[in-house]
Amino acid sequence: MDITVHRTGSNEAIINLFTRTFADSEGEAEGQVIGGLVHDLLTTTAEEDIYCVTATEDGEVVGCIIFTRLTLTDGPVAFLMAPVAVLTGCQGKGTGQMLIKSGLEKLKEHGVELVFTYGDPDFYGKTGFRPVSEDVVRAPLKLTYPEGWLGQSLAGTGIRPVAGRSYCVEAFNKAVYW
Repeated sequence: MDITVHRTGSNEAIINLFTRTFADSEGEAEGQVIGGLVHDLLTTTAEEDIYCVTATEDGEVVGCIIFTRLTLTDGPVAFLMAPVAVLTGCQGKGTGQMLIKSGLEKLKEHGVELVFTYGDPDFYGKTGFRPVSEDVVRAPLKLTYPEGWLGQSLAGTGIRPVAGRSYCVEAFNKAVYW
């Protein structure tokens, strides 16, 4: 399996991966929603505000993780990790965790200090993410599942309180994702 930073050229394969994976696990409608989000992220986000890491096997994209800039007023350089997908038939083999680890290493190399995600604390806890109170760092939009607001420091300092708001890239600026 090859883990690489995605450039351009295989957007359709990545969009299809997310659409298929989320349709398999959450239903066709959710697959379309997440596929649309990934399309928007890949086509509207400035290059310096997005990192996309893919896993390929025999030339097929079998996993992908997307990181986008999360702007913190009066805060350190931060990114949001979402969404993550691994083809249904390839799950349970550590691919998702490899993608997360590789992506976090790449972000750290580029001076990113904090990474946040919004999801299952049990799953993301395996890769170093811990619950973050919105009293410490506010999410960009109102959370429907506050326990799922997670973060980790790549600088080895822990997450210190950040005053003010956070802002996500435009593609994520919709309540349906939060």
